[in-house]
This record gives sequence, C-alpha cells and structure tokens, in this order.
Amino acid sequence: MHHSQGLPDLHECQRHRRGPGWLGQRPGALVRRLVIVVFAALAMLGLAAPTSHAQDDETDDVVAVDPAVDVAPVDVLQVSGLFDPILVDAVESAIDRADSEGAQALILQVNSPGTVVSDDVVQDLLDRVATAPIPIGIWVGPSGARFYGTAGQLLAVADVTGMAPGARVGYFGVPLRPRSAEVDFGVAEERLRNGSVGLSDARALNVFKQRVDDEGIPTISSMVQALDGFEEDGVVLETTTLVVLDDGSSRFDTVATVRFSKLSLVDQLFHTVASPPVTYLLLLAGLALLVFEFFTAGVGVAGAVGAVCTVLACTGLAVLTTRWWAVGLIAVAMLAFAIDVQVGIPRFWTAVGIVATIIGSWFLFEPIPGNSMRPSWIALVAGIGGIALTFIAGMPSMVRTRFATPTIGREWMIGKQGVVIDAVDPDGVVEVDTARWRARTNRATPVEAGDTIRVAAIDGITLEVEPLEGAARDYREMRGRRKGATDEQAVDPDVDNADDAPSIAPGDDAESARH
Repeated sequence: MHHSQGLPDLHECQRHRRGPGWLGQRPGALVRRLVIVVFAALAMLGLAAPTSHAQDDETDDVVAVDPAVDVAPVDVLQVSGLFDPILVDAVESAIDRADSEGAQALILQVNSPGTVVSDDVVQDLLDRVATAPIPIGIWVGPSGARFYGTAGQLLAVADVTGMAPGARVGYFGVPLRPRSAEVDFGVAEERLRNGSVGLSDARALNVFKQRVDDEGIPTISSMVQALDGFEEDGVVLETTTLVVLDDGSSRFDTVATVRFSKLSLVDQLFHTVASPPVTYLLLLAGLALLVFEFFTAGVGVAGAVGAVCTVLACTGLAVLTTRWWAVGLIAVAMLAFAIDVQVGIPRFWTAVGIVATIIGSWFLFEPIPGNSMRPSWIALVAGIGGIALTFIAGMPSMVRTRFATPTIGREWMIGKQGVVIDAVDPDGVVEVDTARWRARTNRATPVEAGDTIRVAAIDGITLEVEPLEGAARDYREMRGRRKGATDEQAVDPDVDNADDAPSIAPGDDAESARH
C-alpha cells in the first residue's frame, strides 16, 4: 500500500480559492396510453434514482488554468447508485483506461447507497485498486452522498480519500482479506461495521487519508487539489500551482486537465434497471401487459412491450437481493386478476389479486446494510394503484369494447336456454352451451342458482336472461298484445260480437218474437 507524502494543507488552498456556487377507450388507444404512462413513470424514476448525477453543479467548477504542457491529466469516474456488477466493471475499465491514456491519477466520485455484489467480487476489486499502476483517489460527494456497504472498504486501500460536508460512510461489514492489501480502519472499524459516520466523526476517527479543515472537501476541484504532492515510486503528482496576484496575495489554481467519464448509455440503462423502484415497476407493467395481451384481438403490441418490460425486470431481479417468493406472489396476483377479467366482473379474485400485489410489493427485496431496498412510496403507490385501476376499470372496459364490435356476433344465442351458476340478482354467472357468461336479469326478475333460464338479449359480453317460467311480463310486450287484439277487431268485428253475444237456445225463437 502506498503512503502519501507532502499532501498540501487544504485549509490554505480553500482560503485562497472557492469554486462557484451550485377508462372506456378502444383497445388500441388503451394500449398506447398505458405504454406511455409506464415509460413516463420509468423516466421520472430514472431521473430521480441514485444513478442520476445531481453533482453537475459541483463538478463543473473544475477548470484547468494555463496547464503546463507536461502536466498529465486527472481522470474522474462518476460512480452513482447501488454498487452492482456494472459499476465494478466500470471501475476496473476506468483504471485500465486512465493508465493507457497517460493520466497521472484516477478519482472515483462515489454516491452509493449500498452494495449488491458478493464479497468475493468486492475482494477482487480491492486487489485491483490496491495494485493499480496509477494513484487512486476516492471522493464521497457531493453533499448528501453516501458510501454504504462492503464496497466502502475501498476507502482503506485507495491512496487519497475524502468526503464532502453532509456526506456519510459506513455499514462496511466484516473487513475482507484481499491478497494485496489490508483493510484497516483502526479505531473506527467497529463503528463502521454496522453504522455510519459523518464528516466530523470521520475526521476524528482518521477514516480518510488527507488533511482537511472543518469544511471537508466540498467539491471535486478540492479533491483534485488534495492529490497535489502525492508521491508514488518517486513520481510526485502535480495538479495545482501557486499563483501570485498583483496585489501580492496568492492562490492555488488547478493546472491538470480533469477528464470526466460516466457509464455508457447501454451500461447506464441496465444499471438504472437494476434499481429497486425501476425493477419493481417494470415487473408490474410487464406482467400486466402480458395479461392484457391475452384478452385483446390486436397484433401483439401489448405483448411485445410486456415481454420487453418483463425481461428487463428479470435482469434487475437477478442483480438485486430479491425474495423470489414475493415475485411468485405477484405472478399469482396476475392470475387472480385474469380470472375475474374472464368472468367480466371484478369480484373475489380481484380482491385476492390486490392483496397479493400489496404483500409482494412490500417484501419484494431483502434489505442490505444501510438500505431497506424497498421501492419508494411514489413507486409503491404508482404500481399498486395502477394495477388496481387497470384490472378494476380498464380491463373490463377493454373486454366489453372488444366483444361489442359488430364483427363478433352473439345474436344466435337469443332464445337459448341455460343453467344459472351464480344467482343472477341482478348480476351473476350462467352457463349456456357449456360456456359460462356474465349475466344480468331481464325485467328485474331474479333467478336462483340451478334454475333454467332463457337468453332474452345480449349487451356486449353480458347476457340478459330471464327464468324459463314465471318471468315478469314486459309492459311493451303487453301493450303489443293489446294493440294486436285491437287491430284484429277492426278487421273482423263480427267475430268479437259473436263471441260477446249471449247464446240462444233453438226453442227460444218464438218466445223472443212474441216479446
């Protein structure tokens, strides 16, 4: 392990220099709107996730002032979000790239709320940093940043380390045993194992490897200055120079060119996907769209989008600390929703699905040291609320729209007889020709389970039924019959008169004539 020599007093540096401040729609339309809502929510969460770079205002203040021709640049890799395999590969690649491109040092700007890779992977990374061909610095910043989990043990093997005011480090766990270095935090080891410390405590416990004043290292520019004077194998880093002003005062200016780098777009995509809220929403959206596809007559747009969302969610689930029984519970919830969608009425199985979704969402991920891993309240409300609205209002409306189109006729069922499965009062389920249908009473006549019914009318996928015997008469039918009788009398009045006249026996004719 290398030891720093001749590090400048940052209090003097910072005293001379301060960085600048910092329902009932058509299925196609429903699919399009659902997809737009899903990706809009994911985009918002992606911007709000830990992978976003909130430190741009702080990092943009690094400007090389008249750099000397022979001064090598300093590379900075921005490491944000959970320490996953993508970030591990990014750190190793940054070390190789900085060495091959002639950088004099590499700074890791870290804001990580936890580690989701195995101890073996972290141990290999510790060896990689400890044996790096160039000095490695680690800055935990900007203000409010975190460096939690076993990956935080990198602070023990890096050459120069520091943190911004308001940042915290800790939850390092049991010290690992890399082959090329020793993880030793001295008196701070016990506290950092299962807890965290801020700037003042970290300074008092000698957690970091540089001299800082009460302000810590507020910006990446200050961290670049902290590298100045560090010596390794006889080579002294030169990152700042002392400038004497006309009035006789002096200040330190950065002379090394600072080159910032982030994850590539593809790596950033999969790194963002492997965050709890995004993985959770992708899982719900993907499964819901797959269920949606089973009940649509479209060309498979919902199924394709659902499959992509589900695959991305599975990549995140494979990286995160997933409780697979909770994933199974969410899958069971989708099956429960599908049962009631098939019947056409949100009932018992819809309630079961909502309860299963809530439980599965709450326990989807196992906590890690310093991080509950539970999706944010915004993600939970959006996920559970969106699923509930989709299967209570959206899906039944879509199914009715599908089967109500003129291309799918059901008129042949009118007059058919069937058996009541669930009492129809006023809604229920009947079986006609071995198929079960959602039904409601015609003319408000309730029908008990087991009774025989007749299909009187069809409304979309809902049958209007009446009991085979004892059905209430529709006033329109009664009026129609009265009208038919009136018309018959108008055509042949003698028929009705003959029917209404009293019968006369043959022997009564003479008596009638006398009177």
